[in-house]
Amino acid sequence: MSFTGTLDKCKACDKTVYVVDLLTLEGIPYHKNCFRCSHCKGYLTMSTYSSMDGVLYCKPHFEQLFKESGNFSKNFQTAKSADKQNETNKAPPSRLSSMFSGTLDKCSVCSKTVYPLEKMTLEGECYHKNCFRCLGEALNDKEV
Repeated sequence: MSFTGTLDKCKACDKTVYVVDLLTLEGIPYHKNCFRCSHCKGYLTMSTYSSMDGVLYCKPHFEQLFKESGNFSKNFQTAKSADKQNETNKAPPSRLSSMFSGTLDKCSVCSKTVYPLEKMTLEGECYHKNCFRCLGEALNDKEV
């Protein structure tokens, strides 16, 4: 008897998902490496994700994008309608919303935004944990 694989396709990359790498969320198969926040591309776990219309988010970004306004459709408007609404609603941001407004820190390797949960700093430079490498080899927190 030989193992012929599986017919499950990952929702994120549409490639075959083998049992060893299978993560199932609400009956939808994902590769473990494809189970990421659509906003920051950070890795997710079953306890750290939220989803809206099948799109995955880490909990901080889900709250930043949707819960801040209490209006789940607000963040899907076109740019023109959003600009018009922003002109009429110029209220100062709340203290809570400023906690989720992100950061201006950019990764020294990939130049993308580095969020506090994935940030490593060395000699004043910011890095994503996955981008922080020494001579081509990834380092973990214990080696630093």
